[in-house]
Amino acid sequence: MKLLTKAPRGTQDILPKDSYKWQFIENLVLEAAGMFGFREIRVPTFEHTELFQRSVGDTTDVVQKEMFTFEDRGGRSLSLRPEGTAGTVRSVLETGIINDALPLKLCYILSCFRNERPQAGRFKEFHQFGIEMFGSALPSADAEVISVAYEIFDTLGIKNLELQINSIGCPECRKKYQEALKQYFYENIDQLCDTCKERLEKNPMRILDCKVESCKEITKNAPKVLDYICEDCAEHFQQVQQSLTAMGIPFTVNPNIVRGLDYYSRTVFEFVSNDLGAQSTVCGGGRYDTLVETMGGKPTPALGFGMGLERLLMVLEAQGIEIPEPNTCDLFIATIGQAAQLKATQLVYLLRKEGFYAETDTVGRSLKAQMKYADKIGAKLSCVLGDDEIQSCSAKVKDMEDGSVQQVEFKDLPNVVYEKQLKDLSDQIGDEDISF
Repeated sequence: MKLLTKAPRGTQDILPKDSYKWQFIENLVLEAAGMFGFREIRVPTFEHTELFQRSVGDTTDVVQKEMFTFEDRGGRSLSLRPEGTAGTVRSVLETGIINDALPLKLCYILSCFRNERPQAGRFKEFHQFGIEMFGSALPSADAEVISVAYEIFDTLGIKNLELQINSIGCPECRKKYQEALKQYFYENIDQLCDTCKERLEKNPMRILDCKVESCKEITKNAPKVLDYICEDCAEHFQQVQQSLTAMGIPFTVNPNIVRGLDYYSRTVFEFVSNDLGAQSTVCGGGRYDTLVETMGGKPTPALGFGMGLERLLMVLEAQGIEIPEPNTCDLFIATIGQAAQLKATQLVYLLRKEGFYAETDTVGRSLKAQMKYADKIGAKLSCVLGDDEIQSCSAKVKDMEDGSVQQVEFKDLPNVVYEKQLKDLSDQIGDEDISF
């Protein structure tokens, strides 16, 4: 068979053998966010292009090179979202929930799209968990947002993950800093890549984020932003560090962190893994105190982060951290004849209604093939229904693990399945007396 087409480069199919891992992670991060008071928001996959130009920054690589942009039938320019913050800010302003009790705490899981060159840990379509907090300018809010990510990593048991923080100051601080950067980089312009030469006049801070080796080398001696931040920004950053220390969250100050989007101000941070190679950032975020006003709202301090789920799963795999596998079939009912098939259909439906994972044949297999299928799907228990079983309203239920068999009336099937679940659970934790 020849396929008509394949999945676009830079995308991936998440198959059933892996989807349970995604479900586990998604449930875990939403539950963790909920413990901190963050509620889920869902925003459109695409927005008007001007939203990202205005918020992310028209001098960033994301807007200049990486967005998927198209026109609708009315000639309006639309873009697939490259990140989650801009759409969330647009939503809270348009719907008015920014006027709810503050701080407003929101979280999301969404797919994002960037037309980048695919490589390990980087896709054209990727998935992101994020949180956004509106209405608090206090340093303790910065630490709280960081602590959400830290709690997720700690719960998963991830090691070798370093929290790096920095302050890029307020807009006034950055004016002085950018002038210092321009002067330094103009003196070393011959060593910059072509892209950074373009960045030099429009946004020299982007050069600090360049991955080209020659640029990375020259940035080592570039002016440090912490030497240019004002007294208020310096005090804010100091209090963020004090709050993190009070919570027992280890960190290092990395003066080269600037993040890749223009809306950031003051605190920026990244969680960096040593197990991902070049794409080492698993989570990144910071403050964006001017963004709400830039997008037409009242001046409102805000901050948040984005966490790449693909990279998070890569870290778990690299460190050998196993995600619990989903429950396998509790009971498979094999059948002989049409009457038995009808009865099995009834029984598995009743078992499912009581919360058990039950299966029966739906493709017309022979009895031998049905039992092979039961073994293949990992059924814990099995039974065979024929005319005799229907007449007696009972069947022999076999434990697929130890081969033991017991005669069970149909009405008692749920109890037998439940007892098997209890036995398996007690075997796992070594407690024969477990009960609920």
